[in-house]
Amino acid sequence: MTLIASRRQVLRGLAASAFVSVVPRAHGLFFDWQRPNGSIKISDVEIFEVRGSYSVPAGVNGQQQVSPLDVYDDLRPPVYADHPTGKDRVAKPSAMYIRIKTDQGLEGLYGPIEEDAAVIVHRDLRKFLIGKDPLAGELLWDEMYRSNRQSRASIFMMAISACDICLWDLRGRYFGVPVYRLLGGPTRGSVEYYASCLGFSLEPEAVRTRAAALKKEGYRNMKWFMAYGPGAGAEGMRKNVGLVKVLRETVGDDVEIMFDCYSGWDMTYALEWARQVEQYRPRWVEEITMPNKIETFAQVRRKINFPVASGEHFYTRWDVERYLQAEAVDVVQADPEWCGGVSELVKIGTLAALHDVPVLPHGHCLHAALHVIASQPPMTFPLGEYLVNKMAHFYHFEKNPLFPHNARITLPAGPGFNIELDPAKIESQKTMEWE
Repeated sequence: MTLIASRRQVLRGLAASAFVSVVPRAHGLFFDWQRPNGSIKISDVEIFEVRGSYSVPAGVNGQQQVSPLDVYDDLRPPVYADHPTGKDRVAKPSAMYIRIKTDQGLEGLYGPIEEDAAVIVHRDLRKFLIGKDPLAGELLWDEMYRSNRQSRASIFMMAISACDICLWDLRGRYFGVPVYRLLGGPTRGSVEYYASCLGFSLEPEAVRTRAAALKKEGYRNMKWFMAYGPGAGAEGMRKNVGLVKVLRETVGDDVEIMFDCYSGWDMTYALEWARQVEQYRPRWVEEITMPNKIETFAQVRRKINFPVASGEHFYTRWDVERYLQAEAVDVVQADPEWCGGVSELVKIGTLAALHDVPVLPHGHCLHAALHVIASQPPMTFPLGEYLVNKMAHFYHFEKNPLFPHNARITLPAGPGFNIELDPAKIESQKTMEWE
């Protein structure tokens, strides 16, 4: 019996060795008996800033969008007009990243993150996470959420989001797989994106040129940003309606067009605009007013004949549930960088699916949203948002920034979020600390 048992142990060992020899191990550990110390603990949480420079070609950018402050004459920006500079300029970008270190030497990396959130990570959440098991994601999220009475929203929730997303990257590197695999995916080999046109000129000819180019690049969906609200009077309304007309005439009937109001309207203004543009069949109107006005969203949704979207300023599943229960939105746009991270966005997707409402994550950042979208059913997460005028600058320091080809991003095969900074683009780097 002893001889048989020993033979079986040898065979098992040989089989395991053969398996391990063909599995890439450069980025993670796979089995308990491969981990020299058994468990893994967080040893530090670090925020660091990188700086650099690059040349920006001459051209036009900076078209304003309507905002809640536009009701005040002295805070409303001047009417935009194209004024090309005629020469190149040098941009001086900077970006902050979060790094979570472990006693095993493995690290998670994520960013860029906003400085306001970074301060809270360093001041409040860093000491709370050190010594904890980074694989215990549900525990860590709940403990961070319960750790501060202001944690349910705003900057504190953004800090929790940053930690949660970085921890998902660490887990992916630990197991040697992309995050979308840890979440149950992939459900597709690539993700389709809509072109988000924040910052581009809204002068009619410029719109025609840009929209035609985006269509040629393969985008079947594009979103434009309203520049005017109630404070701009009848002329502002005329321009807002004219934008929709120009776009529909330019892209034809086979491209969807969407419009973002950035909380700058009220119900009366939204209903009048919707009445005038209904003939052009918008796919949705987004953030018509301040996000706390759930009943306004619900009333507008009942009274117009195309969908209402919102959600980039939703914090956690509890915010989303209030909107869904009120039947106030047709599209949820929760942002993993703000709503509670990857962990919370997956829960929001499950919640929205119960109401047959799709989730199209806000495109503030790409990595986290891409992996969640790719891990979930296409009926629940059909599209991503790509801010055409922002992303090259935003991800300047990364070696392999995500970029859509024919309006699709192919899923990365590397572990975690596959983020790697490019030393050639970094002119200076420093660890950030705040009191």
